[in-house]
Amino acid sequence: MRARAFFTAATASYVLNCALGASVALRLVDTRNFRWVHHAIYITTATLAGAAATSALWAKPRREAVEATVLLAPAAVPLAVIPYAGTHSKRHYAVALSAAPFFLAGLIRSWR
Repeated sequence: MRARAFFTAATASYVLNCALGASVALRLVDTRNFRWVHHAIYITTATLAGAAATSALWAKPRREAVEATVLLAPAAVPLAVIPYAGTHSKRHYAVALSAAPFFLAGLIRSWR
């Protein structure tokens, strides 16, 4: 089984969460009545990233899965820090966006 589906889903979830967060920050969307959606997408992103990372253990071809996992792995740090970065600060946005290169690199490698 190929890992690209998990890397694609994790990256799509990450992009969706960033887009929702940015649209709320820019006051294009009001989530006062359903803030839980942003949190639910964050949990989904972290779960899918974890599932993608486990592909190094089970996916075929193994070399591509291991390389994609190594590229995605540093995204675990910002994903772990983001809940503690404050929600209405520039730090929150910086930490959230710092995971982008790792999601992108893992996604690209999983599709090669």
